Amino acid sequence: MDVSQYLDIFIDETNGHIQTLNDNIMILEKEPENKDVINEIFRAAHSLKGMAGTMGFKKMQRLTHDMENLFQEIRNDNIKVNSSLIDILFSCLDAIEEYLETVKATSGEGDNGNEALIQQLNDFIAAEEGKPQEAPAEAAGETKASEGEAKADSSEKKYLNIDVDDVSCSKMKEAEQSGLNIYGMTVHVQKDCLLKAARAFLVFKAVEDFGEILVYNPSSQDIEDEKFDLDFSLIISSSSELAPILEAVNSVSEIESVEAEKVSYSSYVETSAEVPAEKPKEETKPSAAEAPKKEKAPAPKNSGKSASNNKHSGTNKPVTARTVRVDIEKLDALMNQVSELIIAKNSLVSISDSEQDNEFNTQTFHDQIEYLERITTNLHESVMKVRMVPIESVVNKFPRMIRDLSRKLNKPMELYMSGEETELDRTVVDQIGDPLQHLLRNSADHGIESPEDRKKAGKLESGSIYLKAFQEGNNVIIEVRDDGAGIDTEKVKEKAVERGLVSEEQAANLSKKEIIDFLFMPSFSMAKTITDISGRGVGLDVVKSNIEALGGDVEVKSTMGVGTTFIVRLPLTLAIIQALMVEVRDEKYAIALGSIQNIENVSVNDIKYVQAEEVIHLRGMVIPLIRLDELLDSAPKEEEDENLTVVVVKKGDNYAGLVVDNLIGQQEIVIKSLGKCIDNNKIINGATILGDGEVALIIDVNAIF
Repeated sequence: MDVSQYLDIFIDETNGHIQTLNDNIMILEKEPENKDVINEIFRAAHSLKGMAGTMGFKKMQRLTHDMENLFQEIRNDNIKVNSSLIDILFSCLDAIEEYLETVKATSGEGDNGNEALIQQLNDFIAAEEGKPQEAPAEAAGETKASEGEAKADSSEKKYLNIDVDDVSCSKMKEAEQSGLNIYGMTVHVQKDCLLKAARAFLVFKAVEDFGEILVYNPSSQDIEDEKFDLDFSLIISSSSELAPILEAVNSVSEIESVEAEKVSYSSYVETSAEVPAEKPKEETKPSAAEAPKKEKAPAPKNSGKSASNNKHSGTNKPVTARTVRVDIEKLDALMNQVSELIIAKNSLVSISDSEQDNEFNTQTFHDQIEYLERITTNLHESVMKVRMVPIESVVNKFPRMIRDLSRKLNKPMELYMSGEETELDRTVVDQIGDPLQHLLRNSADHGIESPEDRKKAGKLESGSIYLKAFQEGNNVIIEVRDDGAGIDTEKVKEKAVERGLVSEEQAANLSKKEIIDFLFMPSFSMAKTITDISGRGVGLDVVKSNIEALGGDVEVKSTMGVGTTFIVRLPLTLAIIQALMVEVRDEKYAIALGSIQNIENVSVNDIKYVQAEEVIHLRGMVIPLIRLDELLDSAPKEEEDENLTVVVVKKGDNYAGLVVDNLIGQQEIVIKSLGKCIDNNKIINGATILGDGEVALIIDVNAIF
């Protein structure tokens, strides 16, 4: 069976289970006796093990199986939770995440068996129970195998009664002549098993690690379609002994028992020859192990390994989960809008088919166009709601990160989060994780002081970091605040002078904001030592560029001795925006409405100059003028107008006036990427197609600043 089609679902589900484990292990550290949390962790580990096994990821399955064993012991009160156990569990989660990243990149789990980690888990169980760790696993396997063999003596051996066709007979003969063992096997699944086909598939995967399945009874297709009762039979060829094969099959959950023994090719030839003559009709009827189906079903030897490794080689494209879980109510609303759209379409078709060209038809046509406009606006809103996902999926991993940093830096600290339910477009959520991670690491490393320094300053020894998200108009604001030492602007200023970014005279006249802005320059680091947490100068400049690439901005507020706040402002969506359409030399351009502060009519006589640059004085502010025609390399005007149309745009606390030729009006536009072919002009961040088919470029205000 081809499992590659389920890869996206596997990635999405595994992410969910990893997050569940992360959250609950964090709670378990604080509440080691909480049985509900322990049960939740056990269920998540069990689900992960089952999914990994189904996909043929044996290493991942083994690790999660051992985690499940550990939690079974905790559930049974044989093991007590302590901090060293929590550390081991988090290491296991990191290993599972590493497997998942490898799966995304190559569709295979890679070569890392994490033997040392598995040994740690088993050593912990052994130390707590006072037993050698090898004994339980082996003994259990032997016991279960022997139970299966014992049952074989008392039960009907169905594999002995399989009708084998000519193709399978010849395969068995070849295998036997090659010195391989032939085994017959009947597998019984538990009565309460919900997914019989999935269990059967896991059995196939387990068996195929040792050899090749020659005959299925019923056919592989029938087993896949769950057209069997509670047992199915196989004939396999393998160079292995029977015991390890039985152990592998018995390790599949919800398997009641397995009957198996070594058989010979000749016994099946005799069985085929002894078919009673009084049943000629059955010979023309396809048997349960029909050849055409079965030729597709048997995988080559060791196909379990090829399914996860060989088949998904590095030549495949990386797999990325692009799924969004949608509330059924949102889909109902979407369906309702589409049905309205069909009604509007039918009305327009009816009018166009009408032969009469009268006033009534014209009025009806205009009414339907208005109706269509309303529906498309509502449809857009519905689709946008479907694309919106809570930022919870990104921020949920941060408490674990702060916990690890707290231990690594030897600084007690807590992360407090609010507004995780705030929704953003999926494309924005996918890319905001890294910038937020940088900001939190910065707060933990640079912001929060050591316990001794906090005590001297009269603060609590444990530092606090706050992550708060909320919606404000068409933007989402995410604040990262700490109660640390704040930014020492004098030291930043000294560093800027030392690096030659400004002279001492210029530095003396810098505002606090201008000094803090140095921190966002590439390779500008205040860290005294380089660590794996920070200090390589990669951090705030990356944050700034990543957030601006999403059409957002970041600003900083800091008070010495009190703390620092980073404010990240992001657009709700990147797909459809409200824009102001303007003209520059007969070319149409779009400017995002969210960036526009106001529009002014400015007389040429009101233009002043500061350091040879054009500015205007507007309501107490000096605003620099940017002539879009020069920026866009348009042909110069023959003679300048006496009055200029200026679109005043804002980014953070900064303002600028964009000079345009004409205003067209406000419009809802769909952003289309220009692709990698046209990426040399940073002030254009996409294009849109207008109603008349013309293409208008979209001005990136952030890039202009």
